[in-house]
Amino acid sequence: MGAPNVLIWHIHGSYLSYIVRARANIYLPVKPSRPEGYGGKGRTFRWPDNVYEVPAEEVKRLPLDLVIHQTPKNYFEDQYEILSEEQRRLPRIYLEHNTPKGHPTDTRHPVDDPNTLLVHVTHFNRLMWDSGRCPTIVIEHGVALDEKVQYTGELAKGIVVVNGLRRRNRVAGHDVWERMSRRVPLDLAGMESEDLGGLGDIPHTALLPLEARYRFFFNPIRYTSLPLALVEAMAVGMPIVALATTEVPTVVGDGVNGFVSNNLEYLEEGMLRLLSDHATAREMGQRSQEIARERFSIERFARDWERAFEMVLGRPGLGEDPVGRRSDAEK
Repeated sequence: MGAPNVLIWHIHGSYLSYIVRARANIYLPVKPSRPEGYGGKGRTFRWPDNVYEVPAEEVKRLPLDLVIHQTPKNYFEDQYEILSEEQRRLPRIYLEHNTPKGHPTDTRHPVDDPNTLLVHVTHFNRLMWDSGRCPTIVIEHGVALDEKVQYTGELAKGIVVVNGLRRRNRVAGHDVWERMSRRVPLDLAGMESEDLGGLGDIPHTALLPLEARYRFFFNPIRYTSLPLALVEAMAVGMPIVALATTEVPTVVGDGVNGFVSNNLEYLEEGMLRLLSDHATAREMGQRSQEIARERFSIERFARDWERAFEMVLGRPGLGEDPVGRRSDAEK
């Protein structure tokens, strides 16, 4: 099978910069004002030659093979605005980045379609969502970073990278951040972080070299998907301090590549140990990098996505028997 022609809206820039590593021709719809989903190629990322911007009004003329949705707006609004009737019948994937925002176990996924492959990014997310009739698979994160960016940890501080921390409140751990930042030297980066005295929204290419100078990476988030920023910090070689929630305990081993617990006093002690013991921080960071290279390699990630493309393109009527399809996907 040749490289498929895939349409995907620009929703999460970092994730998009990695998924385009899969063997495919990637088309990004754009609008002049660059509203949500129509930002095209972000200026802060490097894009390979297989990524193309297409004016939204010209999408109907594209010889597409596959459409990837990432938000309810993509699925329930955008596709009816920019896709032709024929394109709306193409094989389709819904990429779900998040944990359920409603009840943690009883929330039905908004897409309940046996002909749409639902891709979750962690096994925790897949476990918690009620995915209805959708066949489901899990594709864990993959990252590709500049090998020249390596952990040094010379700054005796921790760094937190969360977008909209105050606005997202307890879900993102705003109160945890406030408590810890009063006790331990921490810097905050991410969109809207200036409101909390933070460093602001730093371009991706500059953020990782900056992070690598900090002693550790702290993730205060209570209940979202596994942060891609945490995986990137591991790949750089940083020790991680994090709450033991969602998928995190499968990625961060307590006392192995950092400290993970729901006991905030214990996490504070771990941070202070890393600040006072640079050698231990380097050892834990090295283990982080080893885990990231084994579990989150961009090569594995690209292969997983290519298999997902083959799954939906090679199986007409995907999901007519959702239970059977789901079982097949798990093999």
